[in-house]
Amino acid sequence: MDTADRKLVNITRRPGPAQVAPAQVPGVSGLLGLAVGVVVIAGLFFAKDVLIPITLAILLSFVLSPIVATLRRWRAPKGLAVMVSVLVALGILGGIGTIVGMQAASLADDAPGYARTIEDKIDNTKKFAADRVAFFAQDRAAPAPAVAGPPRTNTERILASRGREPVPVRIAETEPDALSMAGSILTPVLAPFETFVIVLVVAIFILMQKEDLRDRLIRVFGSSDLHRTTLAMDDAGVRLSKYFLSQLAVNASFGTVIAIGLWAIGVPVPALWGILAGILRFVPYIGALLGAALPLALAAGVDPGWGMVISVAILFAVVEPLVGYVVEPLLYGHSTGLSPLSVVVAAVFWTWIWGPVGLVLSMPLTLCLVVLGRHVPAMEFVDILLGDQPALTPVESFYQRMLAADPEEALEQAEALLEDRSITAYYDVVALGGLKLAAEDTRRGAIDHDGARRIVGSMLTVIDELETHVDDGATATATPNRSLNPMPQGSQTIEETASEPMPVAPDDWRGDNTITCIAGRGVLDDAVTAMLAQLLGKRGFGVRRVTHAAVGRDALERIDYTGTKLICLSYLEIGGSPSHLRYLVRRLRRDAPGAQIMVGLWPEGEAALTEEQIQRALGADIYVGTLGTAVEEALAFAGRPVEQAAA
Repeated sequence: MDTADRKLVNITRRPGPAQVAPAQVPGVSGLLGLAVGVVVIAGLFFAKDVLIPITLAILLSFVLSPIVATLRRWRAPKGLAVMVSVLVALGILGGIGTIVGMQAASLADDAPGYARTIEDKIDNTKKFAADRVAFFAQDRAAPAPAVAGPPRTNTERILASRGREPVPVRIAETEPDALSMAGSILTPVLAPFETFVIVLVVAIFILMQKEDLRDRLIRVFGSSDLHRTTLAMDDAGVRLSKYFLSQLAVNASFGTVIAIGLWAIGVPVPALWGILAGILRFVPYIGALLGAALPLALAAGVDPGWGMVISVAILFAVVEPLVGYVVEPLLYGHSTGLSPLSVVVAAVFWTWIWGPVGLVLSMPLTLCLVVLGRHVPAMEFVDILLGDQPALTPVESFYQRMLAADPEEALEQAEALLEDRSITAYYDVVALGGLKLAAEDTRRGAIDHDGARRIVGSMLTVIDELETHVDDGATATATPNRSLNPMPQGSQTIEETASEPMPVAPDDWRGDNTITCIAGRGVLDDAVTAMLAQLLGKRGFGVRRVTHAAVGRDALERIDYTGTKLICLSYLEIGGSPSHLRYLVRRLRRDAPGAQIMVGLWPEGEAALTEEQIQRALGADIYVGTLGTAVEEALAFAGRPVEQAAA
C-alpha cells in the first residue's frame, strides 16, 4: 500500500465502537450562572430608584452624542459642544412644553360645554339601550309581586329594623397646617423635576467623560480582548443611536400627520393632540391607543353627532398601521436585531421590574443585552433567545427537519433559499451539509440503520418535489485542486457564477443510460446519488440511477452498460478501508470498458489529496468534491472529442 492509499485509509477509517455521550446534569458553573441571574434581577428591582435616572441619562447621552460629534467635527471645544447640545435639547423641550401649555389653556374655557355634550351623548346612549331592553322584555314581563304587610311578630320586626338605613356618623378631622399642605402639593411636582435634574447632570458628565468611561469599561470587561470589546461597544453605540434617532423622526412625523389630520377634521387645538400622540407613541403597544383616546373624547364633545368621532377614529386607524407596519420596518425595523417575540417579552419583563418607565425603556435595554450576547460568549444565549438571527443555520434546520421526518417544512425552506441561489448551490451547501451531519451522527451511534433510512426517505421526497424546479444555470464555483473537504458544514453562502446560456449536454449524450449514477454502500449515499442524477438530468443528460446492491458481487442480474459513456460513483462515507471501492472500480472497468469513471467523495477531515493521488489509490478517471463540480466535469467530458476523452 503506497502513501496515498494509506492516507486515504486514515482519512476515511471508521472510529472505534459507536458511543453516544450521556446527558450531563447542570454543573457548578450552571448553578452559579443561575444564582448570578437571580441576584441581578433582584438588584434591578430593588435599586430601581437609583438605576432608572442613570439609565435615562445614558440613553439621553446616546441621543445627544451625534450632535456633540458634529460640533466636534466643526472644531468646537468639547465643553462648548456638550453645552450647546444640552441647550438645544432643553430648548426643544421648552418649546414643546410652551405649545402644550398654550393649547391646553385655550381649551379650558370651552371644556364645560364639551363636557355637557359628552354627558348628553352618554344619557342618550343609556336611554336608547334601556328602551331596547324594555322592548325585548315587555312580552316576558312577570306579574308584580304582592306587597308585604307590616311586620306582625317580634322576629319580623327585628328583621325589618335591620333593613333600615344606618345612621351617618361623621368624624371631625383636624385641619392640616400650611407646611403639610405645601408638601402634599409640591411633592408630586418636585419628584419628576428632581429626576429630570439628576438625568440631565449625569448625561452632561457622561458626554464630557465619554472617552474616559469607554476606556474604563474596556479595562473592566475586556482588557484581554480589546478587539472584541471595542467591536461590541461600537455596535451598541451605532445601533442605539440609529434606533433613537429613527424613532424620534418617526414619532415626530406621526405627530405632525395626526395634527394636520385633526386640523382638517376640525378638532380644536390639533397641535396639542399631535404632540401628545408623538410623545405617547414612545410607549410600546399602548402609546398609540392613549394618544387617540383624548382626541376621540374631544371630538365627541365638539360634535353633537358622531361624524367627527368616526373621522378621528379612521385617521388613527389608517396612520398608525401605516407607520407601524410599513415605515418603521423600512427605516429601522431590521437594524434593531430583536425578534418580534422578544419585543413583547421584554416589554412585560421591564414593566414588571421598573413599571411604566421600564415599558418605555424596554426596547433600548433589550437591544443592549442582545448586542452584549452577540459579542460575549458567556451571554450568547441572550442573542439566541432575543435576537432576530435564525437560531439554526440552514444546514442545521434542514437536518433537523429530516430527523423529524418533516419534508414539507424542508421544502418551504428550500423554496425560500432557491429564490436567490441555484438548486446546485442549494444541494451542495444545505442538503449535502445536512447529510454530512447525519453521517457523523450515524458513525457515533446516535442514529441507527432504520433512522438513516427514514432520513433518506425524507430526502428523496424533497428531491422529487424539486424535480420541476428550473435550474437557472448557476453552478458552484469549482477549484482546480479538488480537496476532500471543499466546504465547511456550517457554510450558508456559496459563490456562484451565472452562465449564459446555460450549458446543456450534446445531442449524443441525451440517449437513455448515457450516464449511470451508482450509489455507495452507505445508506445515505442513495440521497446523494439522487441529487446528482437530478442535476445531470436538468442539463439534458440521459441518466440512470442504480443502487449499490445492483452492482455488488452477489447481484442476481448484471447491469447492462450498453451506451453508457460515464459512470458516477457517489460516496458520502467510505467507512473503513477503501479497498471495496477500488475493487468496484475494477469491476466497472471490466463490465463497461468504454465508459469513464467519476468518483465523488465527501468524507470528513482536513486532508486535501490531489486528483492524481486519488486516481492511483482508487483507479478512477475523475475525482470531484461537490455536486456542482461533478456537473461541470460531466459537461466538460461530454464536450471533448472522443479520442481526447479516451486518452
